[in-house]
Amino acid sequence: MKRFFNWLKALFNRTMDKVEDPEIMLDQARRDMQQALVANREKAVQAITQKNRLQGMLEEANKKSTTLESNAVVALKQGNRELAQSFMREKMTNDAVIVQLQESYNKAAAVVDSVKVAIKRQEEEVRKKTAEALALKAQWKQAQIQNSITKALDGLTFENEFESFGAASERIKMMQSEADARQEMHSDSIQGKLMTMQDKAMDYEAEAELEKLEQRLGMKQAPVAAEESQTVSVSAGNGQPVSPAEEQKLQSEADKQLEELEKRLQGGS
Repeated sequence: MKRFFNWLKALFNRTMDKVEDPEIMLDQARRDMQQALVANREKAVQAITQKNRLQGMLEEANKKSTTLESNAVVALKQGNRELAQSFMREKMTNDAVIVQLQESYNKAAAVVDSVKVAIKRQEEEVRKKTAEALALKAQWKQAQIQNSITKALDGLTFENEFESFGAASERIKMMQSEADARQEMHSDSIQGKLMTMQDKAMDYEAEAELEKLEQRLGMKQAPVAAEESQTVSVSAGNGQPVSPAEEQKLQSEADKQLEELEKRLQGGS
């Protein structure tokens, strides 16, 4: 019975040795780093896509303002001042949208630049850890060879004296390998938290841009505390009536821009 328990004990120890094999642990750590890098690259692609989308919207808004001003010029040349005024009011609304788009694009571009830097650093860290893993594997092989030699020497006349020394040496090596693995995982955890914070920041900006898009499409009411220029823009876009004071202000601003446009036309002719 004692021999049977000794056999079970030996079998259990052999299985645990395989599970805690440094080579297996290093390979798993390397795979985890590679998977985290791939996931972060995908998030970076999504952030760049949103930035490019904002850039396209900004370019279209600028083209629209240019077209509206050209239409106002044509209307003035035809003597239709009322139509020219309508074009200028629409241009004012579109210019307010351009300001918002430009601000959102600048923020998105800054986030994308930060993400690119973080990805580059992570790639460098992965390469560094991979090289360290290869070096640790070589040290593990050397330790195994040295341990084998020690065991062979234990079979001579100093078996009892060196038995404790060999066990202590092996234990120290195992603890060192575990400490290295924990350090690698700790570094990955810090990098993962940094990526999570950046992802949340990008999600918040994307949600803000979506709310602005819903407001421009009339799918969502604009905030009450919005700036005066934005309030006028939303009201005019939805066709809702504005107060006499706001209408007077719009009329005065449109007349002022029309007069400047007429002066440029007269000077050009």
